[in-house]
Amino acid sequence: MLDLHRLRLLRELKHRGTLAAVAEALSYSPSSISQQLSVLEREAGVRLLEPVGRRVRLTSQAEILVAHTEAVLERLERAEADLAASLRDITGVLRVAAFQTAALALVPDALSTLRDAHPGLRVEITQREPESALPALLARDFDVVVTEEYPGDPHPRPPGVEYEELGEDEIRLALPGTVPVNAAPADVALADLADSPWVMEPAGTAARAWATRLCRDAGFEPDVRFESSDLLLHLRLAERGHAAALLPGLVWTGRPPTVAMAPLPAGRRVRRLFTATRRGGGAHPAVRAFRAALAGGTGFAGSD
Repeated sequence: MLDLHRLRLLRELKHRGTLAAVAEALSYSPSSISQQLSVLEREAGVRLLEPVGRRVRLTSQAEILVAHTEAVLERLERAEADLAASLRDITGVLRVAAFQTAALALVPDALSTLRDAHPGLRVEITQREPESALPALLARDFDVVVTEEYPGDPHPRPPGVEYEELGEDEIRLALPGTVPVNAAPADVALADLADSPWVMEPAGTAARAWATRLCRDAGFEPDVRFESSDLLLHLRLAERGHAAALLPGLVWTGRPPTVAMAPLPAGRRVRRLFTATRRGGGAHPAVRAFRAALAGGTGFAGSD
């Protein structure tokens, strides 16, 4: 009989990449992880790991075991959800990762709702961008991830993750602060800012890929002089006239804009927001309560 604990270690290795990362995440020593996986190899009767330089990778037989382990863990997720649903109160710990603007605009109201409705539920929030939060969800570091998809750029969704749409958030062009807040020209276009410095999110993120493609489609390569995942910095640079920016509605958290804003082309201006869970985990009462609290909180900006 294969040991589930050791199978989970093998699964962790697939998701985290190295024995050291698995050991750090689970508070074991790397040698202990290695010993447990050696025992699993003897139980399975096949080789599960092979060296690649100073690291190891899973064999094809190990990949088969991981696939079955995922199915077992999904069933356990559903069992935990059913067990929790049989209880009168929602309690325990819910670990949530949310990107910055969702954390600022949506999460505080949701926490207030949950505190009043379910005082026995402890909600832990980590600000994390989707690029790293979704792999961490699969590695069981989080129970829920608030994520996003940019217009015309639906990234492949990781297998084993369930999505539920949360809402839409309009992104607009923030003109450098030399333009009065309420005096944005009605016909301003992206191409009008081709010679301006820009602030964008870091290279490799979905937001940066979308913004770069948007500018290229308008006929220019953006002069990205400032790079940050902090959209409040984007706002400040636009306010002070240092850069043009692309700012989502959630940045304002219900306040009026402090810079002149212009609309983006139709069909290119709305990002979609989702909550994501591991397959089988979405039915958990704590997850359902959190999703309901998010959806009932701060409204989203308009859409196309």
